[in-house]
Amino acid sequence: MKFDMDLFLVTFIVNANCCAAIYWLGLTVKGSSVGWNQTHHCKLLEWLAPDQSQLCRRNLELMHSIVQAAKLTKNTCQNTFNDMRWNCSSVEKAPRFTPDLAKGTRESAFVFSLAAALVSHSIARACSSGELPSCSCAPAPAEQAGPDFIWGGCGDNLRYGLQMGSAFSDAPMRNSRSGSQAFRLMHLHNNAVGRQALIDAQETKCKCHGVSGSCSVKTCWKGLHDINHIAMDLKSKYLSATKVIHRHVGTRKQLVPRELNVRPVRESELVYLVSSPDYCTHNEKHGSLGTQDRQCNKTSNDSGSCNLMCCGRGYNAYTERIVERCQCKYHWCCYVTCKRCERTVERYICK
Repeated sequence: MKFDMDLFLVTFIVNANCCAAIYWLGLTVKGSSVGWNQTHHCKLLEWLAPDQSQLCRRNLELMHSIVQAAKLTKNTCQNTFNDMRWNCSSVEKAPRFTPDLAKGTRESAFVFSLAAALVSHSIARACSSGELPSCSCAPAPAEQAGPDFIWGGCGDNLRYGLQMGSAFSDAPMRNSRSGSQAFRLMHLHNNAVGRQALIDAQETKCKCHGVSGSCSVKTCWKGLHDINHIAMDLKSKYLSATKVIHRHVGTRKQLVPRELNVRPVRESELVYLVSSPDYCTHNEKHGSLGTQDRQCNKTSNDSGSCNLMCCGRGYNAYTERIVERCQCKYHWCCYVTCKRCERTVERYICK
């Protein structure tokens, strides 16, 4: 078959443009090995949007947090979806992404929203931990303290995290070269959904003060939930995401639900443009690695069950011997002794 170089170049450019906003996830490859104390370090990652490079040069101290966010995004995404056919392998080789992320699928909606949430989360946490000279603890909440506590401590600086995180995450989507207007609107919307999930993940944390733990005085502050809580919230939004089209509404084009009888898109829900492959079989064109040789749960009825994970192909069983510590005892003072126990477990993998 004759190789169509023009088609290859067009496909490459479209994929590159549509994923430009998350190329920074590739900082997991090179970002950890540098000190981020010189502006030329901002050139480490190709395809970084001009506005992102500018933010890097002007705010070098933020880059440690952004590199951390890149690591967290990849690891958290894979942990959150390890029991589903799509297990977030699409970001494994960032900044080289599989084609499904360039097509406006619900998977790309999740990745973009999670990345946007975690870059703001990392910056907010870095402020409260004293790692960033440009920010500090969050100001005391505007709401009145309760009768049994006072506002104090050091809250995560969500306001600064959202400000700098959105400037970094949204920058590529402000550029008309980053794909069609529909793609850019989709990703900007999903980025905002990710940050809203972060806002919703605030909780009141407290510390007691008093003689012998009497808690006569309680100091409280606003902190952020851990990233797994945020990821699970976004996963539920992924499962109920709304398919949209780009069409005229009045005098301008907007994203609206494809099914006209569906309610309008809410600001809190993820949207996508293109239906996903079923991820059952290997198909590089669609970005599907398939589920062959994936481990499954024989007794489960959820997405990790052998019936759903293996797409009806069946599964193979094998036994595995596990050696682990058991019958541990604490000895005064101060060491623990344990025995070594062996047990055999049965595993199942998809055909």
